[in-house]
Amino acid sequence: MDSAPTIRTERLTLRHHQMSDFAPLGELFASERAIYMGGPIDRQKLWYWVAGEVGSWSLQGFGSWGIETHGGAFVGQVGINKPSHFPEIELGYLIMPEFEGKGIAFEAAQAARAWAFDALSLETFVSYIDPKNARSIALAERLGASHDAQATLPDGETPDETAVYRHRRAA
Repeated sequence: MDSAPTIRTERLTLRHHQMSDFAPLGELFASERAIYMGGPIDRQKLWYWVAGEVGSWSLQGFGSWGIETHGGAFVGQVGINKPSHFPEIELGYLIMPEFEGKGIAFEAAQAARAWAFDALSLETFVSYIDPKNARSIALAERLGASHDAQATLPDGETPDETAVYRHRRAA
């Protein structure tokens, strides 16, 4: 698969990233809000990060989607990813600040999660979350994930930096 499949939900479209996504992501990752996402980072590092997630579709058959409203507004990103330093496949999500608190992250993550269980036939995968990011932890738990203190962390990370929340296929 060379590009992300398009997934439509009630309010959102998950689609392959477009060049127009880069500028708003650049602003977000340059800000202090990026502390829970490995940032702040500069545009060069962001370019490699986004390119890796886009290229993951052709290399691994999964990756990240840009999220937009049915009206066409870019509102964030959701992805099923496994860069080389991750021991497991991860569900990750980020929403642009002006769109937080509207259920967008839940709707997009729920759709990506369902896609991963179905298309990849996964039984389990994880979300790696900064333990201080209460909103992200609450979302993972709302999605049905539970804290997995025994899970292997990404290379070079410690439990003070990363909590693992495990998503399991419903019985």
